[in-house]
Amino acid sequence: MAKLFVLITVIYWFSLYVYMPILTPYVEGLGASLSMVGLVVGSYGFTQMLIRIPLGIYSDRIGKRKIFVIAGVACAALSCIGLGFASAPWLALIFRGAAGVAAAAWVVFTVLYSSYFPPEETGRAMSAIMFATSLGQLLGTTLGGFVADALGYKAPFVIGGVVGLIGLMLSTKLTETGFRKEPIQLKTLLQVGKDPELWKVSLLAVLAQAINFVTIYGFNQSYAVSIGAGDRQLTYLMMFSALAIAVGSQRSGAAAAKIGERQLILLSFILMGFGSIAVPFTDKIWILYITQALNGIGRGLIFPVLMSQSIRAVAPEKRSTAMGFFQAIYGIGMTLGPVIAGWFSDLWGMSAGYLTAGAFGLLGCIAVIQWSLPGLSVKITSKGDE
Repeated sequence: MAKLFVLITVIYWFSLYVYMPILTPYVEGLGASLSMVGLVVGSYGFTQMLIRIPLGIYSDRIGKRKIFVIAGVACAALSCIGLGFASAPWLALIFRGAAGVAAAAWVVFTVLYSSYFPPEETGRAMSAIMFATSLGQLLGTTLGGFVADALGYKAPFVIGGVVGLIGLMLSTKLTETGFRKEPIQLKTLLQVGKDPELWKVSLLAVLAQAINFVTIYGFNQSYAVSIGAGDRQLTYLMMFSALAIAVGSQRSGAAAAKIGERQLILLSFILMGFGSIAVPFTDKIWILYITQALNGIGRGLIFPVLMSQSIRAVAPEKRSTAMGFFQAIYGIGMTLGPVIAGWFSDLWGMSAGYLTAGAFGLLGCIAVIQWSLPGLSVKITSKGDE
């Protein structure tokens, strides 16, 4: 059953990411302004932000997981099909929002998958499911760009929809198991949400997500088209970003141990901020690859540290609640980042949107320097201090 679940997970994320290399130019082609493009991109985070916590609470309350996994895969397929047949920007907004509804089900995916393993193997289970996530995203973004180049912009949506429907049929074969997780209580959620350190870490994640949904998952493809990139180059752009995120994530723990978590977060915001500000001064696609690789490395380095910090200061029995809170709050960045950048881009050109992302990076740097975050390690003691 676990192997089937991994396959469904790959399909699920494939359907959500297969059209990402061409999403923003596709929406522009429907007649959308840059402000509307920002709304479409941001709707993915907005629906996640609204639904993720209530979905987790309701799933715990009724003691069911499978039905929400099926619904998540169905929404992913529906989003692809709807976007592919959208004839106006407002339809793209609705169906991209449906992708956020699908992604909100991810919290239930992880709980059901972990229930197939004994408690001592939970870590191995989470590693396997995260690998399936990365594989699905990478396969989706890679194949989507090449398919668009060969068959046109509608093709990735059609393929994503068909693959999603296959995943939907497979998901009906999953079995429900008993859960070890206690239901999340609203009272507990509110108590956890009062923790000032959790709020600080969550707001840093808001800024990080805002940068990424302006750049990597936002306007990069539109900017690349404006400097002459073809569909295949859009695929390479997304691939370089995704690989950089993977490398950064893999090296995050070692880097934090070497230079300290606070310095690593600061470095990440510097990389993401520079990778954003440099874009308007870029007129060659290979330079854009480099800037977004830096952006991706920053994103990969920062999130494992922030995720770890989000649960470090709370009691063990409240950690899943803290993680749910953290994920819901950073949805604000996924929503407002591209919306604000799109609005500024309409007023003053696309360069203004990237400068806005750079400003988010600067705010992140200032916050890390100014805020007291006692849970964050500072740096390795030098030999002279030993």
